[in-house]
Amino acid sequence: MTTESPILPPVNTAGKRVSIALAIAVHLLLAAFLFYGVRWQTKATDVVEVELVRAAPEPAAAPVAVPPASTVEPPPAPEPKPEPAPPPPKPDIAIKEKPKPKLPPKPEPKPRVDPFQEQLKREAEQLTQRKQADSAAQEFAQKQAAQASAARSKAIADYLGRIRGKIRGNIVLPPEIKGNPEAVFDVTQLPSGEVLTVRLKRSSGNAALDAAIERAILKSSPLPKPQQADLFSRMLELRYKPLDE
Repeated sequence: MTTESPILPPVNTAGKRVSIALAIAVHLLLAAFLFYGVRWQTKATDVVEVELVRAAPEPAAAPVAVPPASTVEPPPAPEPKPEPAPPPPKPDIAIKEKPKPKLPPKPEPKPRVDPFQEQLKREAEQLTQRKQADSAAQEFAQKQAAQASAARSKAIADYLGRIRGKIRGNIVLPPEIKGNPEAVFDVTQLPSGEVLTVRLKRSSGNAALDAAIERAILKSSPLPKPQQADLFSRMLELRYKPLDE
């Protein structure tokens, strides 16, 4: 608020003192206004009106210019400080340690070689190998011998069977033969199969049957030859039963 000061006539000394006291009072009021205006935060600023009282005209002193009361705007309310943003979460990444390179295993020290022991070892191995070879060869030979024996027995059985078959075709059996008696004869022959001698080795118990078998052997000369020459035998033992085929 602005107050114009009129031009006063000269006053006396007492009026001058009153003006000075009034000016001091105004400055005190202005200081109080400024003090409370700064402290203002939440309520509106009180308006202070200053009314200047003019004293009675007196011989005057020099006019005192009163400065207008300035309106002090309250300071703006402090803005709330922004809360600090939370730190970003740390990535949950486990840092794997690099695997340490594996060192190659240390070579084991070679045992000391004893030449004498090595020689004994080699000889033992050779002996074992020879035994295994001999055993295999023996087993093979036995197998071959068994096969050869079986083949020879079969060839002999076939040879004797052909002889008995030829004799059976030439025999004339006597009547009234009881049972199936067996007669055994030793026969001597030549390599050509010609019969040299026939001798009764064991009788069947029937003289007529024994004589009939002997006549049939002589009639069958020459006897059949074996398919293999080494199967020929000068002496033959022939067994005969009348009811056997």
